[in-house]
Amino acid sequence: MSTRVVQEYAVRPEQGLLNRLSDGYTPRDFAIRFWDGTIAGPDPGQEARFTLVLNHEGALRRMLSPFHQKYALGEAYIFGDFDVEGDLSAFILLLKHWIEKKWTWREKVGLLKQVLSLPGGGPRHSDLHAARLSGRRHSLERDRQAITYHFDLSNDFFELWLDKRMVYTCAYFRSASDDLDTAQEQKLDLVCRKLRLRPGERLLDMGCGWGGLVQFAAERYGVDAVGVTLSRAQAEFAGKRIRQAGLEGRCRVEHGDYRGIKDSRGFDKVVSVGMIEHIGGKGLPEYLRIAWRMLRTGGVFLNHGISACAVIPEPKWRAFGRKYVFPDGELVPVSQLLHEAEAVGFEVRDVENLREHYALTLEHWARRLEARQAEAVAATDEVSYRIYRLYLTAVALSFRNRTAGLHQCLFSKPDRGRAGVPLTREDWY
Repeated sequence: MSTRVVQEYAVRPEQGLLNRLSDGYTPRDFAIRFWDGTIAGPDPGQEARFTLVLNHEGALRRMLSPFHQKYALGEAYIFGDFDVEGDLSAFILLLKHWIEKKWTWREKVGLLKQVLSLPGGGPRHSDLHAARLSGRRHSLERDRQAITYHFDLSNDFFELWLDKRMVYTCAYFRSASDDLDTAQEQKLDLVCRKLRLRPGERLLDMGCGWGGLVQFAAERYGVDAVGVTLSRAQAEFAGKRIRQAGLEGRCRVEHGDYRGIKDSRGFDKVVSVGMIEHIGGKGLPEYLRIAWRMLRTGGVFLNHGISACAVIPEPKWRAFGRKYVFPDGELVPVSQLLHEAEAVGFEVRDVENLREHYALTLEHWARRLEARQAEAVAATDEVSYRIYRLYLTAVALSFRNRTAGLHQCLFSKPDRGRAGVPLTREDWY
């Protein structure tokens, strides 16, 4: 028997299981490379969009483990049991086919037996990268831990794949061909126009990140902008950028929790971009009350954030995101946000869904990260690179598939019935 025949026989159980899972997935535009070098697929005449690489004999069982199902496949990838060479989003679409395939009870039992019959073993997984938070959920201290875990990972790492202004939220594309720097400036400008900023006004940015919006608003709109972030690394980075731009007298970023903001003068406009995801449903009333209190009568508050779809169950993969990316992250439907805002006293003036824009943004981020893999690994480590490559790609598909939305909501604090906004939106566009 030749060596080649022995190799094919050795991988036959894994290949058979993968073929069974992928039945009905057409065209079969992917290849599988086994730990011994054997390659299967794609279908004749098809070019492989990606190659699934099983790095050891126990890799497939690790991927499909019936135990710890929320994390098994993601952890098998980030810890190197398998690789995906090529288009990771195409691989995730194959996973979607596996998950959504209709199986009878008997077929499920048969699949489980096949998985358990596969060889086990492989390198031991480390849990050093998982978030470890203590204390009451969304308490001041626990929120500090959650934000530090994510945003203090490495400024150098985020600089590799974000735009030049370090904006870590959905961009705004006038055309799908816009580059990321252009799209992010367009988003910042859209936010400022929706707020109708005027020179000399005071702007508060709750959860300001690396300070891109406060600096942009001070530069382009002449406002006095104050940002607050719970990440010390972000605050230090923002302060340095502001000094380099010579804007110390017109904008600043403070390190602290938005719940600790003290300012007796109040603000003409308030904005929060990408912070609501860290608050959770129970924290919404307090969050909105603080925005209301900080906002002067006649002013407006713009909330920009990811929203859950009220009629689609939460995807199981979000548990992986909470363990390795955004601990304690929670999405709420936009309908819940609007209800809570009205309960506080706000009037809803505008709601816009930028879902497709966030899919484009995430696709840009994922491509830029992949293009600078070696630098990303050097700035953090291999596991962190894999976590973000997987997460950014999967979330982009989530926005494509409508399991999440991105809503900009404009609220006014009326002055005895006067909302303080024009009759039309013409000045926005």
